[in-house]
Amino acid sequence: MGEGADARVWTMRVGFVLLALVIVFFHLIPLDTVPARWAPPDLLLAFAFAWVLRRPDYVPPALLAAVMLLADLLFQRPPGLLAMLVVLGAEYLKYRTAGLTDASFVGEWIAVALVVTGVTLANRLVLGMMVVPLPAFGLALIQMVLTIVTYPLVALVTQVAMGVRRPAPGDAAAMGGR
Repeated sequence: MGEGADARVWTMRVGFVLLALVIVFFHLIPLDTVPARWAPPDLLLAFAFAWVLRRPDYVPPALLAAVMLLADLLFQRPPGLLAMLVVLGAEYLKYRTAGLTDASFVGEWIAVALVVTGVTLANRLVLGMMVVPLPAFGLALIQMVLTIVTYPLVALVTQVAMGVRRPAPGDAAAMGGR
């Protein structure tokens, strides 16, 4: 029984990495050469938080850090800053929302919205303190709002299409809990 659970966890970890690579790929392909007036939602961030909130064993902090560091490098962002902030935000969500398992989805959505806002503002604050040229605040604000607005859709896709659901109370023994 334990071997099947371990295989499922590793399969889902590989699935998360593949999902991240697909998101990065579609973000990098040059579909339009004119600079955009708006920023798309950060789907990688939204999927990471959705997976961490549903099954933290599928996305351990080291895996999340590696995926986000790769995204930092490929998107030519300062390496490690956003990766660190996302890992800190995910760990905060994981432990802060442990009591929200019985709460409604709205509570989860509000918690994710607060963390996405915190990650965005902390990223801009640190970049500003290091005198790194920042994109327009409006673009960052649009991306933050769109990420928060698309989170319910991401959570729905995560749960229905990808099968990443919260464990049932009887599944705790299978995951090594009591």
